[in-house]
Order: sequence, then C-alpha cells, then structure tokens
Amino acid sequence: MRNTATTQQGGRIPAQPGPRNTTDMPMPPAEWSATAVATAATPAAQSVIPGAGPALRPGEWATLKLRETGETGETGEAEGEEPPRYAPEWLQLREGPDAAARAHDLLDPLRIRLANLPGRADGLVVHDLGCGTGSMGRWLAPLLDGAQQWVLHDRDPYLLHFAAVASPRSAADGSRVTVETRRGDVARLTPDVLRGASLVTASALLDVLTREEIDTLAAACAGAGCPALLTLSVAGRVDLTPSHPLDAEIAEAFNAHQRRGDLLGPDAVTAACEAFSERGATVRVHPSSWRLGPAESALTAQWLRGWVGAAVEQRPDLRERADRYLEERLAACAAGELSAVVHHSDLLALCRPTGGAA
Repeated sequence: MRNTATTQQGGRIPAQPGPRNTTDMPMPPAEWSATAVATAATPAAQSVIPGAGPALRPGEWATLKLRETGETGETGEAEGEEPPRYAPEWLQLREGPDAAARAHDLLDPLRIRLANLPGRADGLVVHDLGCGTGSMGRWLAPLLDGAQQWVLHDRDPYLLHFAAVASPRSAADGSRVTVETRRGDVARLTPDVLRGASLVTASALLDVLTREEIDTLAAACAGAGCPALLTLSVAGRVDLTPSHPLDAEIAEAFNAHQRRGDLLGPDAVTAACEAFSERGATVRVHPSSWRLGPAESALTAQWLRGWVGAAVEQRPDLRERADRYLEERLAACAAGELSAVVHHSDLLALCRPTGGAA
C-alpha cells in the first residue's frame, strides 16, 4: 500500500475526522479496536503485539529509532533500511486507558502558560514526538482552545499515515486543527527543529531514552522556550489483584530489562526533572496509572505477555516458573478475575519562554 499521506517529509495536510474506508487508507479506529481485541483474545495468538513487549533490536522500541546504527540519509534511516512495521493494534488497545490515566491536573497550568506565549494569537504549534497512531493529539487537541498545528514526529511512515488521517479536526472552541508529519529521530531534536513551537508532547517516551537523549530533549525545549507535556512514563511499580508470590520477582526483572543499553526505564522521570530544572524550567510530576479491570482484559493480556516476556529475556532462569505464572495470570484475566494498576507518571516542564513573555 502506498502511503500517500507521508510520501513527502514534512508534508502538511488538514486534519480529518477519521480515515475513509478505502483500499488506500488504513482501517478506521473502530476497526483497529475490533482487530486488537480479536488478536489479543484468540488463544492461538501467543506472540506479543509489536510494541507491547521486549525491543526487537537494540536501540529500538515502539515506534522510535533512538540512535544511529549506520550511515543515514536525510530521514535518519540507515541507507537502504526499511523502517520496521509496528502493529497499530497495541497502540489502539492502550489508547482508552492512556486517555483515562493522563493527569488532567496538569492541564490548567499548561493552559495558563500557553495563553501567555508570544504569538498565541496566530495559533498553537504542537510537536508530538513518537506520535504512533496519534492518540496524544486525539486526546489533547480537543481540550485546548484556539487554532492548532500539530507536527507529528515518528520513524514509521505507516504509523504517521494512521496518525494524520485520524487526527481531530477541531479544538475545544471549534477552531481548526491541522497536521504536518515528519519522519525523524528524537536524538536529532534541536532548538532549530522546535523554532516557533508552542508545546512539545509525547507519550510513553521518557523511559525508553538514555540520559543523553533526555538532556537533548530538555535542551531543545529550553532553547525554543516551549513547555513540554511528557505523559505515561513507567514508574517501575505494578499492583496485581489477586497477588502472586512471583509478582515482585517479575517486576524486578522487567525493570532491569527497561534499564538495558543505558536506557533509563523507571529512572527516566527523575532524570527528566533534573534535566529540565537545570535549564530553568518549572517541573511538575503527577501520577497517571493504568487501572485495568475486566473491561480492559484484551489490553491486560497483551501487557502481561510483554511484561513477563521482557522479564524472561532479562532473566532466562525465570522461564519455567514464568511460563506457569503467565498461564495462570492469563486464565484469571480471561475469567474477569484479575485487575492491575500499572503505575506511570506525567511530567509538565514549563520552560522559560523566549520573546519577552512573562
């Protein structure tokens, strides 16, 4: 399928209410959800949806290329390298719980800062890093007033296409929302890239970065004088009901896996607070936990497979016990007898604006 929405790097298109059901378009959100549930609920589907489990290759996670692995062209991809295709099912499965978890308490201070930014009368310019299928824009754009231009960054042009055609078309006050897509690498982010930005957003990003990459992100936002709303970073804590003797050991191994290859994992929010604070930003952190019950059993099942899979990849000696554990947990999930609280944190960094704003 030719990806007509993202054949040109940085192409701008008006936001649409949703994809049209044609052979040139990805399936609409309602069909993503149905496919995701079917995939997660089918007993034969034993593999983890890409993005839900361990990284496929060192230096890659979800939809972002985190660092260079060879000679690259202008998009940041190695010459001749085709970007991996990550299933949108995982991103769609988590979209509802993500929206419910994000910290609304951070929106009022964000709105106040945005209202006082220079050039606000011309509308907001929002850069969404590692946008995936665009769930952040679908959540946030309708909660903010004024015209908005969303610049969607991701390494996978297929997911950029999903994000572009399913973007919201209007802001909270009915103003127009438009979308621009860019393939790119978060490690290449600079103040020049963010020149004119009103806000930087991301979901589930900080915990898959290194300290150097978080410093790069903080420096770029501070240099551009724009705030950053960085949501749903893993906090390294999981509460499962009913409990199991192996819960803590699996969690410990998973957290160790998150820290492999210099990634920060559950230490990322602390590192980001330090990086932004050192550059003069006011930083606020608020919990944003998934609360998964029987209604979210499809997501819980996929999350469990990824969580346990990463733990076993980190500690192969766990495999036999972890296999039995996973079988028991998936059975309880299918019976509606398992609930989970997966702890995350949202971070709002209010960088000092440029251009003389207070």
